[in-house]
Amino acid sequence: MKISFLGILFIFISGACLGNDTVKIPLIRQHFHDRIDEEQRLMDRADGKQDSSFHAGIQELLIEKSTDALFGRVNKLQDWVETNARLASNNDKVRFLKYIENLLNHFRTSYKKKEISGQLFLQVFDGFEKMLYALDRREPILSFVESSPYEIARLYSEVFMDNPDYPAMRSIVYLKFAGLNPDKILQTIGPYVNEYYADSLVILSCHLNPVQFYSYAQSLNSPQGRLIHRSTDPMVRAVAEISRTPHALFYFPFLDDILAGRKSIDSLRQLVGTGDSSYDSVGYFRLLVNTNIDYCRRLAPPLRDTPIAMFGPNGLREMLKLKSIQHFISPINELHNQSNLNIRMAAIEPLSAEEIYFMLVMGENEIYTSSYKHSFNKLLQRMGDPPRGDSLLQRVYFDQFRKFIKMAASYNKLDTFLRTMPAARSEILMKAFVTNLDKSGSLEDAVDVADAYSSITDKKLLQSMRSYVSDNEQQALADSNERGALIYGLLRKIFLASDSSSLSPSPDSLGIQSLYSISASELQDDSGRIVQQVFFYGDEDGKKIFPAYLNSFSLKEWKIIPKDEWVEIRSLNGKVWIYANKPLDYDLNLDDTAQVHLAEYLESLDIRPSV
Repeated sequence: MKISFLGILFIFISGACLGNDTVKIPLIRQHFHDRIDEEQRLMDRADGKQDSSFHAGIQELLIEKSTDALFGRVNKLQDWVETNARLASNNDKVRFLKYIENLLNHFRTSYKKKEISGQLFLQVFDGFEKMLYALDRREPILSFVESSPYEIARLYSEVFMDNPDYPAMRSIVYLKFAGLNPDKILQTIGPYVNEYYADSLVILSCHLNPVQFYSYAQSLNSPQGRLIHRSTDPMVRAVAEISRTPHALFYFPFLDDILAGRKSIDSLRQLVGTGDSSYDSVGYFRLLVNTNIDYCRRLAPPLRDTPIAMFGPNGLREMLKLKSIQHFISPINELHNQSNLNIRMAAIEPLSAEEIYFMLVMGENEIYTSSYKHSFNKLLQRMGDPPRGDSLLQRVYFDQFRKFIKMAASYNKLDTFLRTMPAARSEILMKAFVTNLDKSGSLEDAVDVADAYSSITDKKLLQSMRSYVSDNEQQALADSNERGALIYGLLRKIFLASDSSSLSPSPDSLGIQSLYSISASELQDDSGRIVQQVFFYGDEDGKKIFPAYLNSFSLKEWKIIPKDEWVEIRSLNGKVWIYANKPLDYDLNLDDTAQVHLAEYLESLDIRPSV
């Protein structure tokens, strides 16, 4: 009888899956073999198809080897356990069979949870097989855990939990986890606080996120709290002391100076006070500004020293922005109808030029147009007679100067500011404005440059900026600087696209859409509707604004349909449909729930907002 190649292959795979029939399995252990067979079956199905092949996310070249490991090599291991004379007792054989079952079970579970890639199965099984042989020879297996990446090491530790070295395995796995997830050290270190490495990890965590660290330091009776408060590290001790201080978050921006002995908690308490009545808002803001300037000095050459407390949650930058808005921008915004400028601008009267500068750049998204213009005029007054913009920027170490330039251009004040310095200095400033944009870790500076260009009307200045950008692009190309070439290439296209000159190419010819306008047709859906979804928070501002928002729609032109969690607003003479969630209670998370339900409602009707 002739047998085809496919037939031979089928017999081979079937034989591999069924195991070696010559090995007789005692009835007392048949149950454990059946459990392994079931895990093989479940692993086979884990990729979505029961086909005697394991290819869950595995490269084509590895599918055959991974399938052989799952079926052929697992079956051989089962036979090896049964025929191994060194595993003399029934308990020994059962223990090894359970290891095999556990490996398959834990891998499959981890794969389904997306904790491990199917691509790693072959590597996992290779190491596991060697570990079984090592255990058979009464050799330690800790080195296999040490040399494996975290995902595999964790799997091995779970499979061999009965091994005498399990506590050491567990520690190794946790150290691998902490190295990959330093931001999760504090929330996971509880079971390991008495290990030799706990103090080192807690110091690392303190440096990474002192504010999160402070929260755990407050819990004196928790394992983490006790670990923190027993530390002898100067920074950890400083944060621990701050955690016992009222209004602790006010002190974090100055953590570097506290550690260096330049400031003390007692001296800061004179500004922070013990309550609202004794809090010196101007004095505290002034100290924030001065400390920020000093931190910028440290960031600049030759020191290039990044202060611990400058960035991150509740760091100096975040606090400076918060206090800029709270104590100065919000008060002058709220008095926008006040015609007496002495009354309206009273909040910023005590501020110096540097302090107004930082108030403006920190409050970019909150400040009203009139508030900006009056504050800018006050800035010029505070700069001296005559005012020198270049001197001001030098005093603040050019911190966020691109943001300042962009805002000045947006409010038509850039020409005024540039006139406060000699022409040569202003030219150097604008050249610096578009230089080193690729050195930043984000695209924020490049976006500021693009925004500023769209607001500038001086043709000579625009030409200079185009020239500077082109020069930087050519330099980046010459240096094989891909990031620089990309950023400056995009800026060059944006500049050309925004130029209204008839000689400039259109955005379409540059391969980009219009950057400063959008046609109604681009917003319409297949039915010709322009659908908007508007989000409201259920805080005080949202509840206050929402009625005025609804009243802005004339009933002669719009139909308003109220629902339990949102309103539908439709134009009577056009095809504009607006869906806005109601500003339901923020504290109970009802506003967020309303937004989710509205999104689900729109999805069910196949309505997709373009605005």
